[in-house]
Amino acid sequence: MILTITGYSTALFSTWYFVEELRLLLDAGDGIAPTLLQKSRKIDHIFLSHADRDHVTGLLRLNELNARDGFPAVYYPTDAGSISALETFSKQFDERVKKTVWHPLGDQQQVQLRKDLFVQSARNNHVVKAQLHEVKSLGYQIYQTKNKLKSDFVDLSGEALRQLAETLGRESLTDEVRTNLLAYSGDTPAENFDQWNNTQILIHEATFLTRAELATLETNRNQHSTLEEVLAAVADLNIQTLILGHFSSRYSEEEIDEAIRRFCTAFHVTIPVHRLLPGQTHWDILRSDPIN
Repeated sequence: MILTITGYSTALFSTWYFVEELRLLLDAGDGIAPTLLQKSRKIDHIFLSHADRDHVTGLLRLNELNARDGFPAVYYPTDAGSISALETFSKQFDERVKKTVWHPLGDQQQVQLRKDLFVQSARNNHVVKAQLHEVKSLGYQIYQTKNKLKSDFVDLSGEALRQLAETLGRESLTDEVRTNLLAYSGDTPAENFDQWNNTQILIHEATFLTRAELATLETNRNQHSTLEEVLAAVADLNIQTLILGHFSSRYSEEEIDEAIRRFCTAFHVTIPVHRLLPGQTHWDILRSDPIN
């Protein structure tokens, strides 16, 4: 499946990614509705990674424009109290959004979007004040499923297969094959990279460029990844395409692109790497030229 992904992601200010073919939005930072305009009406499902304002402040306007019976469906970390409070406020503030359904999610929960497509949540440790049992920040993996004929039956005729299906049941003739179409890290420290293995497209944050720079920052801040850590980890994974976002606005375009090329060379990363520059909306990201 070829995906059309449009996004904006600048640390501290706003982050959102719209996946057009899946009618899905990852995070809902400021500016989402006026940027997408009528395209925003294609959004049926909104997955919020956490409650930081740069990831949710576009939600109220987007919902007010698009609310209808049961849609858009909003999914969020179950212990993100600010998001549940936002639901309460929005429904008191605007009668039109009362039919929107909000769903809290725990770790490793699945959301069925359609028969052949589901989203699975993955807890991370972005929020430093979260307790071990709390789910305040999530990443998401989007899987496509297909039924493939079992190897024992591949040489049988159509008539033989029909008869077996009547006798044994059609589901006994096939295995479910899952393809991880897309994974989204949300805001996260660099951790648990194995969960993103065998992903066709990984969208990962890279707020800071180097480990050394991150080490100089306050330790009580919510945790983020560095470009250096992400590319070092991706080099050992089976990923087809990498999209990097959430860069700090302290960096220029030249600094970001030079660092991407340098670390791709250092860690032998040869897959296509795309990036969202601070302050810019990037349309149809996968059809742009990779930076490396």
